[in-house]
Amino acid sequence: MGIKEKILELKNQIEKYSPNPAKVTLLPTTKYVDACGVLEVVKAGCTVVGENRVQALEEKRNILEDLEAGDIKWHFIGNLQKNKVKYIAPYIEMIHSVNKISLAKEIDKRAKQNNRRIKVLLEVNISKEESKEGYSIERLYEELPDLLKFENIEICGLMTMAPFTEEEKVVRKVFSDLKKLKEELNETHFNGSLIELSMGMTNDYKIALSEGATILRVGSKIFK
Repeated sequence: MGIKEKILELKNQIEKYSPNPAKVTLLPTTKYVDACGVLEVVKAGCTVVGENRVQALEEKRNILEDLEAGDIKWHFIGNLQKNKVKYIAPYIEMIHSVNKISLAKEIDKRAKQNNRRIKVLLEVNISKEESKEGYSIERLYEELPDLLKFENIEICGLMTMAPFTEEEKVVRKVFSDLKKLKEELNETHFNGSLIELSMGMTNDYKIALSEGATILRVGSKIFK
């Protein structure tokens, strides 16, 4: 089965499981494909491509520009350090995920230098696993007033990493708790403007979709 067929299969899952399929963005991560594979993804109707290594993103962008793939919208996914923001700020549209106020400050600074506004998803450690990064709910509420002061960042949603378990009840609770937090923040801080919801790199696509995911990140499952 080729990339086009696999993406079509995922789009069918979106239609089947999501309460709002038209609002779901399918976000394949390019870590698993070469430049030609990325073009296949684009031709299959996915104009937003993710990457989780800055160096690889820069290399692919150069290759893709040579291939005249200017319609690709770049997001950044993964563990982003402050010193690497400068490499991606000129052309990135959204950053997954922001989990420190110092990182948000650097993104804001680089966005201003490039005369643009960058969308971000705040990562929340909703599953409370020690191995997971992300804001605790308490720290998120504590730092939100400062996060909202950045003029060149648009906080447009929340994300969390899926817990490392195959137990459906656990995965569903983590995601439903994230959705509940989004609704609370919309009432207290965002006036309904917090719209995106993402569970990072889960194989439980139907759970994420049924719980209202607006961004569906897919990786090795679709490309290997």
